[in-house]
Amino acid sequence: MTEYLTDYMNTITERLENCTTQEELSAILSEHMDKISFMQHERIVHFLVTMMFAIILSIFMVGMLLAENIMLVVLVTIIIVLLIFYIKHYYFLENTVQKMYKIYDKILKMQEEFK
Repeated sequence: MTEYLTDYMNTITERLENCTTQEELSAILSEHMDKISFMQHERIVHFLVTMMFAIILSIFMVGMLLAENIMLVVLVTIIIVLLIFYIKHYYFLENTVQKMYKIYDKILKMQEEFK
């Protein structure tokens, strides 16, 4: 997903720089709105998964403190590592969607200039 979004952001930026007609700009806007919608959905799903892992981590940490079982320590460590990667990916998604909003604003400004 990271590579897909990075490629899309580079492509949309390049297309906007080379855009010369109102029709082309409208097509870019339509496509961009679809991508924003998809990425918002992706962002929500990753947020929910991240929160689920955080809750699971909390439950197992309490269990680890109460049971003092070495296997729970291993399990908590694995969950922490997974959670770190989920947070990193969610951070990327969140920031990229915000950049997509800025591109949307830029497209709207460009539409005003074409009028």
